[in-house]
Amino acid sequence: MSFFLFKRLITLAATLVGASIVVFLVLEILPGNAAQILMGPDASPEAVQALAIKLGIDRAPLERYWSWIGGMLVGDLGLSYAYSTPVAELMLERLAVTVPLALMAMTITSGLALAAGIYAASRHNKLGDVGVMGLSQIGIAIPNFWFAILLILLFSVHLGWFSAGGFPGWEEGILPAVKALLLPAISLAVVQAAILARITRSAVLDVLGEDFVRTARAKGASRRRTMWGHVLRNAMIPVITVMGLQFAELLAGTIVVENVFYLPGLGRLIFQSIANRDLIVVRNCVMLLAAMVVIVNFAVDLLYAAIDPRVKAADI
Repeated sequence: MSFFLFKRLITLAATLVGASIVVFLVLEILPGNAAQILMGPDASPEAVQALAIKLGIDRAPLERYWSWIGGMLVGDLGLSYAYSTPVAELMLERLAVTVPLALMAMTITSGLALAAGIYAASRHNKLGDVGVMGLSQIGIAIPNFWFAILLILLFSVHLGWFSAGGFPGWEEGILPAVKALLLPAISLAVVQAAILARITRSAVLDVLGEDFVRTARAKGASRRRTMWGHVLRNAMIPVITVMGLQFAELLAGTIVVENVFYLPGLGRLIFQSIANRDLIVVRNCVMLLAAMVVIVNFAVDLLYAAIDPRVKAADI
């Protein structure tokens, strides 16, 4: 287990380093000057240059890269150009919205998808299977931002059950905050649940055809006991793989939905920072999202080893 974990940690570190290089280089080649945008089009070249020196964007790219990496290692992400606020504080404030939103969406996704996938697999080629697969196909085809608008029209405009946007803050209580995140979470979960339901169905059907399942049934195990005690554990590896990727995608995919619902999350911060050419905020936010994706995949690898020891043995 120690060698398996060591290999995964090395891969984690190498991936994070590679991601930091890519993020830095991509933002470096973007056109535009943050100092010029902050000063306005009528600012003198001298004033723009003075602001560039103050912000540190006049230094060589390699020097700025090492300064950025060194700052991340000690928790100093610098000051936002547009807000004149520590970037770490801005990100922590917005993560208090984005992470709960992604967790709610993933919870809804997992509940709907696992129930629908298992139900469809247990009724293979019957009406229930056809119905679930038809609904999942519709769910895959629906853009989440369009579905978000439909939810607003139905539950906010016509029924008045939810607000059309905004976030009251966690200090106002858990129930109002969760209520404000429920529609955005559902709009994010629909497409992901449709995809995961199809994968769950396929994985369960593959395992149902194995010899050990037929043996369990021949020994007198009930269909329910066979499904929950034997089939699901063996079918969960591909499902967990997709769930890990989907959670990472939900974290990154909140940018559009947060703007539709006017939520003060990390996605909206990235959108505003791009418009303001606040590259130091964009760089750190994108790096944080990349790190979350890598860490989620690392956690999925560890779950592999816990569920199926063959995965761990293959690396020895």
